[in-house]
Amino acid sequence: MEYRAGVAWSTGVLWLRLASVHAPAPLREGDLIAVVAPSSPFPREAFLAGLAWLSQRYRLRATSALFARAGFLAGDDDRRAAELASAMRDPLVRAIFCARGGYGATRIVSKLPWEELQRSPKWIVGFSDVTALHACWASRGVPSVHGPNVTGLGASSWPFLVQARFSVMAALEHPDRPCRWSGLTVVREGRAAGPLFGGNLALLCALAAAGQLAVPEGAIVLLEDVTERPYRIDRMLTSLLEGGHLAGAAGVVFGSFDQCDPGPDGVTAREVAMERTRSLGVPVLWGAPFGHGDRNEAFIVGASAEIDAGTLTWQLR
Repeated sequence: MEYRAGVAWSTGVLWLRLASVHAPAPLREGDLIAVVAPSSPFPREAFLAGLAWLSQRYRLRATSALFARAGFLAGDDDRRAAELASAMRDPLVRAIFCARGGYGATRIVSKLPWEELQRSPKWIVGFSDVTALHACWASRGVPSVHGPNVTGLGASSWPFLVQARFSVMAALEHPDRPCRWSGLTVVREGRAAGPLFGGNLALLCALAAAGQLAVPEGAIVLLEDVTERPYRIDRMLTSLLEGGHLAGAAGVVFGSFDQCDPGPDGVTAREVAMERTRSLGVPVLWGAPFGHGDRNEAFIVGASAEIDAGTLTWQLR
């Protein structure tokens, strides 16, 4: 899928057309999915339950090497990189699901066959540490699905599991259908449009420090995190702001900031988000249903999106 570069105005909304977007084909029942572990080890029971659910609709490729451990990593860098590279190169694989986030993806991005991805684009699905891979996919013009990892798809105690599963399947099989999150808290009013980009705030900061963060001009940036004190959220947002990484954003949407409770000073994560994004002068929403909290619905990184009041709408065009 190709879009011409440039901007146009429609009913007062700024629309950014992406250049050279190579969209993977929509997934169909029976397609082959590769399951990889590019980051940390994972709980076996939830992982196997997630695999069982996926196997009801798709064919799966996974090996016992997934269960390797090297401290806080799911095996050494060479193992994890080779596993993901094999999935990227395999012409039969239509999508890649990540077992878990945690930590480790940033250690292997330089080892991956990016030229193969651009020749034969395919979906990657996951969140948290997988944000590093979403950013790399996006920098090469390939959309991806920010959504539950395999362990999340098998977490039986998750109260919104059915909706999370449905949202992943909808994103993969019908990416061109409009999706909508309504009733979000409006931090700063306005209307805007542009490509969706983002994920875990800490990972985006890590990518920026490594010189590997390229936020698309005019993007609607989605941010979430977990177990971070508000002052640390302030630090990370400040780093992105001072580094100029959010200067071209058309809007900002905050998801779940689970277990990000105030310290003795009483300052909340929401207050930090309001204060730190004020200087951007763009629409800002709070409380979108994605991230490490109870709700983690899928969205497509690279989809065309619009903010209008407390609603975020997107579809892959």
